[in-house]
Amino acid sequence: MPPAHPFDTSWLRDCDSEDKLREECGVFGVINVAEAASFVALGLHALQHRGQEAGGIVCHDAEQGFNSARRFGYVRDNFTKQSVMETLPGPIAVGHVRYSTTGGKAPQIRDVQPFFGEFAMGGAAIAHNGNITNADALRRELIERGSIFQSSSDSECIIHLMARSLQRTIPDRMEDALRRVEGAFSVVAMTRTKLIGVRDPLGVRPLVLGQIGEGWVLSSETCALDIIGAKYVREVSPGEMVVITADGVESRYPFRPQKSRFCIFEHVYFSRPDSIIGGRSVYETRRQIGVELAREAPVEADLVCPVPDSGTPAAIGFAHESGIPYSMGIVRNQYMGRTFIEPTEQIRNMGVRLKLNVNRALIEGKRVILVDDSVVRGTTSRKIREMILEAGAAEVHFRIASPPTAWPCFYGVDTPQREKLLAATMSEEEMREHLNVDSLKFISLDGLYRAVGEAEGRNVACPQYCDACFSGEYPVEPSDQIEKGFELKAAE
Repeated sequence: MPPAHPFDTSWLRDCDSEDKLREECGVFGVINVAEAASFVALGLHALQHRGQEAGGIVCHDAEQGFNSARRFGYVRDNFTKQSVMETLPGPIAVGHVRYSTTGGKAPQIRDVQPFFGEFAMGGAAIAHNGNITNADALRRELIERGSIFQSSSDSECIIHLMARSLQRTIPDRMEDALRRVEGAFSVVAMTRTKLIGVRDPLGVRPLVLGQIGEGWVLSSETCALDIIGAKYVREVSPGEMVVITADGVESRYPFRPQKSRFCIFEHVYFSRPDSIIGGRSVYETRRQIGVELAREAPVEADLVCPVPDSGTPAAIGFAHESGIPYSMGIVRNQYMGRTFIEPTEQIRNMGVRLKLNVNRALIEGKRVILVDDSVVRGTTSRKIREMILEAGAAEVHFRIASPPTAWPCFYGVDTPQREKLLAATMSEEEMREHLNVDSLKFISLDGLYRAVGEAEGRNVACPQYCDACFSGEYPVEPSDQIEKGFELKAAE
């Protein structure tokens, strides 16, 4: 359907949405700073790439109590308005940006986080990045015991589990609740006087701690600390809970210790290239992926071109290692946002061409290597190949900066059903024929591990990261999905 008004370009963001894996959420919180909600709005703006469907902020002020604002759309369009920010006073606030994972496809304002609950000992707001893999079972149990759910989000289970806990404090109730939860979670929560951050025992999703003056910050990524001038302190460890007050940071470890399985796709695509993960620059990791890819899959060509913007660092690394010139053969239109009249079906079908344009003067007559971060369904790759050939390229070679994506993610990433993943039903050669390119090569899983700093590659017996979308080896059994008929990879 066409958008409701002529400046709504959500159709364009979604036209090839199933051809990229999408991180589903970003979380941010601050304590002990004046006008905390304004800092949260800036932090969410820096995390916008992690969720562009909606955002929300909850704050607390001694005089006005808890206040909240939840809106659809970009942070810049909602939380830069003085009329909104004036309703969010106080020295403590948490915020959330989202795409939807669980719940219905049609967005509902009731699903927009942070979620708020009023307990006997006071109110609490919770923002969750990740996905609860036993949420269906928990929801059934809670409803049978009288809980009334207001949203379709799996995250609301945490609030109801806290409400049923017999512990005396909100942090203790949160511990109690999260021990029942399976899957992946990075949680930023707040009470009237406390900012709380928790990561699941495997540390699948990211969470970092920062400091600004006398205040403290929790964020999904370090790039959001930079925008408010906060100093990066450290990562919240897998399985750790930090409880922050005006007096400082208290650390707890409420879960049984497990070996970390951080999401390796954060290095490949999800995180911003100016963020730091595990003490390592995301940009440098992606450049090194390109280096490894050039070593594993060399090809004679005239130009190395990124598919912007996510393929750029890997393309730079590939060009440097191969000695083939780097070129901006495809240019992204950065100013699509508010220029179109209501699109006709013909315009909607142009999709990728409205976002990307081929630099014909560079491409014509050349053998071109296109470097992209991933191939999911292949629809965008086919359209880009057509554009390159129409511009007069002599050959088109795809080099992909991740292994074939053959399995869905159940830990907070929007992934098509397995049968819609190109690599789930085709070999590499079959994918090459489907995309109709001269060659197609993916980085190996070992090569990806080397690029992220694991010199010996992947430990087959005990992988260092969560790489289930490539390997089919899920560190936490997706029990809800299995109940619905999903079949795990057969043991080899």
